Amino acid sequence: MTGLRIEQVADDTMLKNWQYLHNAIIPTAVLSLAEVRERAGRNRLAVAYLGDVAVGCSTVRPPADGASTATVIARVLPDHRGRGFGGQLYERGLADARALGADVIETCVLESNPEGLQFALGRGFIEIERYVLPGDSVPFIDLRLV
Repeated sequence: MTGLRIEQVADDTMLKNWQYLHNAIIPTAVLSLAEVRERAGRNRLAVAYLGDVAVGCSTVRPPADGASTATVIARVLPDHRGRGFGGQLYERGLADARALGADVIETCVLESNPEGLQFALGRGFIEIERYVLPGDSVPFIDLRLV
């Protein structure tokens, strides 16, 4: 677990790193750079680096419209899983969400990512919904921390 550095997305290089990681891990919902820029305007995006190599990313969707629910998503490239990096990304995202006023935490996992689902279930999340995006065939699973 040593050597991981997590940084808020702050420039175009980091936006592109976040985009690459997201698209590699969620290939059914590929995002353009313009879409990533838009997300960065409303969410907290971070990239996890091992040395100079981007190995994971996270998204914190803050509570909106007076609600108390935030979404915390941690993603790690398959070759770097099982080393505690997801836990570090998740803990940082959870702290950010709580600092933004969240009382309820949710996450989202692609059904084709069994490691991600086990990660969430192992941290106390329970499934609340499954859905398929228009034109897609792989469900997303929404979970809530209990």
